[in-house]
Amino acid sequence: MSWDADRLYGLLPALHRIQDERRGGPLRAFTALLARELDALDGSLDQLYDDQFIETCADWVSPYIGDLIGYRPVRSDARAGSAGLDSPRAEVANTIAYRRRKGTALMLEALARNVTDWPAHATEFFEKIATSQYMNHVRLHAPATAEVRNLGRMLAVRQDGGAFDRTAHTAEVRRPEGGSGRFNIPNVGLFLWRIRPMELRGLPLVPQPGDATGTKFRINPLGFDLPMFRKPLPEDGIEQLAGEENVPAPLRIRSLALQLRAASAAAGSAGGVERTLDYGEGRSFVFRRNGVALPIDLQGPAAAPGDPPAPVAPLIRIADLRDRVDAAGNVTGWAHQDGLQPHEVAIDPERGRVLLGSDQVDAQAAAPLQVTFHHGTALAFGGGAYPRTPAGTLHAEQRSAAAGADLQSLLDELHDTMDAVPEGTLADARLLLTDSLTHALTPVLRVPGTTAPGTAGHELVVAAADGVRPLLQAGGDIVVQIGPRSTLVLDGLVISGGALRIGPSADGEPRTLVLRDCTLVPGLARETDGRARSPGEPSLVLDDPNVTLVMERCITGPLRVAALAEASLSTCLVDADAPSTLAYGAPDGGAGAPLALSACTVVGQVHAVALPMVSDTLFHAAPGAAGPAPVRVQRRQQGCVRFSWVPTGSITPQRHRCLPDDAHPDARPLFAALRYGDPACGLLRAATDPAIRRGASDDGEMGVMHALQQPLREANLRVRLDEYLRFGLSAGIFYAT
Repeated sequence: MSWDADRLYGLLPALHRIQDERRGGPLRAFTALLARELDALDGSLDQLYDDQFIETCADWVSPYIGDLIGYRPVRSDARAGSAGLDSPRAEVANTIAYRRRKGTALMLEALARNVTDWPAHATEFFEKIATSQYMNHVRLHAPATAEVRNLGRMLAVRQDGGAFDRTAHTAEVRRPEGGSGRFNIPNVGLFLWRIRPMELRGLPLVPQPGDATGTKFRINPLGFDLPMFRKPLPEDGIEQLAGEENVPAPLRIRSLALQLRAASAAAGSAGGVERTLDYGEGRSFVFRRNGVALPIDLQGPAAAPGDPPAPVAPLIRIADLRDRVDAAGNVTGWAHQDGLQPHEVAIDPERGRVLLGSDQVDAQAAAPLQVTFHHGTALAFGGGAYPRTPAGTLHAEQRSAAAGADLQSLLDELHDTMDAVPEGTLADARLLLTDSLTHALTPVLRVPGTTAPGTAGHELVVAAADGVRPLLQAGGDIVVQIGPRSTLVLDGLVISGGALRIGPSADGEPRTLVLRDCTLVPGLARETDGRARSPGEPSLVLDDPNVTLVMERCITGPLRVAALAEASLSTCLVDADAPSTLAYGAPDGGAGAPLALSACTVVGQVHAVALPMVSDTLFHAAPGAAGPAPVRVQRRQQGCVRFSWVPTGSITPQRHRCLPDDAHPDARPLFAALRYGDPACGLLRAATDPAIRRGASDDGEMGVMHALQQPLREANLRVRLDEYLRFGLSAGIFYAT
């Protein structure tokens, strides 16, 4: 109920209202004040009622309701929204149901999913042990002999870490808690998928450089291999364990080929299959031409009366399109390119490659194919189509653009509009990119400044809209010109083909460059002619001593920052291609500006004037051409390096609880991958020393994946397993991705 001030005032006798109008309306003002307080009281009463139920209560009430049923709280100091641990609402709501189902596989799977916020699958390993069966209880689903002729079963032995392996194994005696022991009677395995799928919608195919046939393409707008991931389907109900279709696993060639073959066989001679588990509208990937999804197969020609049905001709074909090399190691083509039928479209989901048949080449020229697919990432950082709030929503000047628009004209228009504002008046503007397509241009980014005393400068935001990932494919370095006291913000962009370059200024006025959720493609950026950039080529060159550089949740190549400037990085991956290559320094090769790092991973040497504050960071560096010290700082008396891994031989300021130390002399990070484009890039392997995985300031892991709070998720899950695991059982946590 809403208390309306006019309605309350209308309930008063007319005599009082007439007298109130003559006296200037003090009674009306009092009525408005009373209505506001009644609204607040009414809302409070409604909330008190809602707070009696876990589904509708405020977050702060959840632990109190949990206390009524003996709920044991776990650590909830994760960063907001990072691990799904901010509120125990789901756990409290399910506590009684969990206790009723204590120790069952269904309950343990739901528990692992709710506690860690990762997709999970529970496996009872005693079901996979090759044993003599009791004849009064024959388990036909667990044969002791492996079905080597069943390709689907044999593929499941290796894929996803064996989460869906249905082949019997001999027993082993290792315990599962360390992630090693599996096949024993009391063992239960909880498989977790850390890599999550990100959708890229309606992208054109990228031609293979140097391909004269016009048949070879890639789905990745950057033009290099990119594995595809499954979009998981929702489970039918809580009474069903998660299956292969319910987890975000990478798509495999053989499994996908079996899936499409089975769909075509089920359709028979009718053909025209448009959707399967992973292909089609709303699925993991789909090809469209003129906005219409391509079917998996084509219906055969009409058969004459009495003739057998015409065979169905496959249209979408799953194939291994890896490079084919000669005896000297030279690439001579792609595998299976000679066996492709003229009407077929072949896709390699493990590499993101597409091969067109000869008949499809002309169709591609007339109506290009577009692909919607999912790629994998462990953490939402860098340019990506994940949910985010673009900067500059409230700026006065707003422009939007899609692929094909003249971005430079829009940027110049915004510059002129801001520059025309009278001196001392604030003028902010934003250019919003609204799709995930490629913008092939080398823009000049200009922000006008102001020199009026005591006034702030202007701010220009170039941002990607929520849920899209535009690519700026430059043909050379991108010139950035920021006026005095002004700010340029780049938000949600992927920039390739050239470095951001800021030249020097002589006015001594401060300037700011901010990059949020951006990728300055390291190492694999391509020039317009398809030539790969040389390793260690910088992604950003800042030669202006008056600029402050701020990077948040970014992926970038080497940085070159003038010594008198300032730089601050948070949750960033700086990749110089190799530990011995210079990742951070000055444009002239000397010491770069003072550098502050928080939860970052730096691959390559660091040469800085000072490190004012470094926390929860991994320096993956080694001696190289820039000097024998992997990390070298000129001013050792300033700043602090805390809760970080610093290579031996580094010259740094005072360290606090850094590794390696006397207690952990051999501790070193073990990365699952460090190549940009790999879904696990920057992710630490489970075999990494626990001193690193739990060595950050909040007992989390060091490095850019600190925001994932993986050790916290594991610790909370083990606390819950102690409570809900039946006596005599042992549970192990296994990472499927």
